[in-house]
Amino acid sequence: MTEELVFYTNPMSRGRIARWMLEETGVPYRTEILTFGGTMKGEDYLSVNPMGKVPAIRHNGTVVTECAAICAYLADTFPENELAPRPQERGSYYRWMFFAAGPLESVVTIRMLGVVTPADKARSVGYGSFGDVMDTLEKAVTETPYIAGDRFTAADVYVGSHVSWGLNFGSIEKRPAFADYLGRVTSREAYKRAAAIDDEALKGMPQAASY
Repeated sequence: MTEELVFYTNPMSRGRIARWMLEETGVPYRTEILTFGGTMKGEDYLSVNPMGKVPAIRHNGTVVTECAAICAYLADTFPENELAPRPQERGSYYRWMFFAAGPLESVVTIRMLGVVTPADKARSVGYGSFGDVMDTLEKAVTETPYIAGDRFTAADVYVGSHVSWGLNFGSIEKRPAFADYLGRVTSREAYKRAAAIDDEALKGMPQAASY
């Protein structure tokens, strides 16, 4: 690779999504582990991401933050791995990736905080209701073997990560369809490598997760 790819992360964060995507690409990268409330809020990193949050990547002078954007950027930038959508897959690919980035993450976060959306206000929020989102997510993971069709893409990294986190922490319903889909996407060698790298990095770190 002619340009260095730098990955900013913490193994107790959404950086695990980006790590999985990086491992899927097989492209060399350098990792910088940042600490919550420490180097993540330091001047050096704030020049990369003013939000002071991870993950982020820097490649060829370009900084990309937000996990869905990182997954899409890496898929497009390294097309030889065929993780970007083919023309006939684009609709489902973008639909479900951004469904996970929008309604799914929003309703899960609100629910974890104990906030209940009044029934008469459901039309005012992008996710409608928790039940609506769960039913729609089930549709997404059962219509075809993978999110965009019959093959694995970057959208499966992103959606699969949300399903994994939700099942592990009880923030989404334990439906057979979710477990089946998760089994398909996490059987990949890149997922196993990424998890092993982050699990190793976790050793000795404070156990206060901030996903």
